[in-house]
Amino acid sequence: MKTKNKISKLNSFNESVKSEKISTENLLLFLNLNVLEKYCKQTFNLYSSVLGVKKWSLFILFIAFGFSVNAQEISLEKNENKPTVSVLNIDTKGLGNDPTQMGNMVRIELEKLDTFEVMDRYDVSYVVEKNKLNINNCYGKICLVEIGSLIHSDKMFTGSVELIGETVVATFRLIDVKTATIEKTQVNEYLNLPKDLQSMVKISVRQMFGKPVEEPLLTYLTKRNNFESSVNNPNSSSVNLSGPRSGFAYFTGEAARILQKPHNEGGYGTYPIMFQFGYQFEVQYLNEGNYQALFEFLPTVSGFNQNVFIPSITIMNGFRNNKHGWEIAFGPTFGLINKANGYYDNDQNWHLQNDWTDSTQSNPYRIEKRLDSRGAYELQAGFIVAAGKTFKSGKLNIPVNIYVVPNKDGIRMGASFGFNAKRR
Repeated sequence: MKTKNKISKLNSFNESVKSEKISTENLLLFLNLNVLEKYCKQTFNLYSSVLGVKKWSLFILFIAFGFSVNAQEISLEKNENKPTVSVLNIDTKGLGNDPTQMGNMVRIELEKLDTFEVMDRYDVSYVVEKNKLNINNCYGKICLVEIGSLIHSDKMFTGSVELIGETVVATFRLIDVKTATIEKTQVNEYLNLPKDLQSMVKISVRQMFGKPVEEPLLTYLTKRNNFESSVNNPNSSSVNLSGPRSGFAYFTGEAARILQKPHNEGGYGTYPIMFQFGYQFEVQYLNEGNYQALFEFLPTVSGFNQNVFIPSITIMNGFRNNKHGWEIAFGPTFGLINKANGYYDNDQNWHLQNDWTDSTQSNPYRIEKRLDSRGAYELQAGFIVAAGKTFKSGKLNIPVNIYVVPNKDGIRMGASFGFNAKRR
């Protein structure tokens, strides 16, 4: 019963409004602020009572509705203000794609920009067939302006993608139909990578309209001698980079002192710096993004410049940055060195164990084993930490590294360089 009364009030209110004739005088009166305020209050109160909601809830609903309508109008206005652009065919030479396919690639990338109202390829085909237009060789400004006027397009997009030697050259132009002028021109040179034509088109179109591009992708498509990565080796999970290494090692502490002693005292009679030569076997077992994980196996020989033969084997796990070539590696190192049992007397002079000849008493000095050129070869282990940077010259990699091997007898440190080239 209560609801029927509310509906009756609403109907009577609407009838009263309809029955009142709005003359010029009444219209002026209606526009009076006081009358308008009264009318709005009555309407707001009546609809609030009929709908059974609080006044503030209805007020918020009206405001939200107003914002929604305004946003839709802005969005429609934005879309209506987009200039239209049409792509017919893009000329191709020396590639496996025909002009129609290349035109479709360009059309896709233009649509991704959301800058133009791109004419659909089916609409283009319909308009061309309807007007019996020949677009097979329509790549120049005069021809495109004429067709753009017929199909009512604001802009026309044209260009060519061709293989010149080992370089793919992409040239694109944006033509304004109304002024018959070339608005923008973009020319890019890429490596001969036929499977990546879509990526080339993407980069050219985005650069043409000032949009950011993916730097790793740009490097892969344009730089022939960039560092190996998952981008420029997409079909290879590992890359073999091996080559010779040469450098020097410098000894400190007790080891350096022993090396400089004469042979009859267990030394080598050499300087505590030795040249090294070896060959590094390197395999990249993880090749993703900006980093590579490396396995390095490095046999070397040290001291040959001073008539000393010290062989060693180093096994390292490393990480390299693809963008700049910096790397770090660490792992165990094993070497064959001469060691002998002996003792130090009260004057701290070193003697071999069999130098004690007094048979009347046992040797009172502590027997220990240390580096001694008169001893037999023994395996000694250590831990190496290395860092370096790889420089590039064409297809040649030139790694330069420094390393350190801590030990209780002294620290061994050094540097090495070499070269290698990519081999799959």
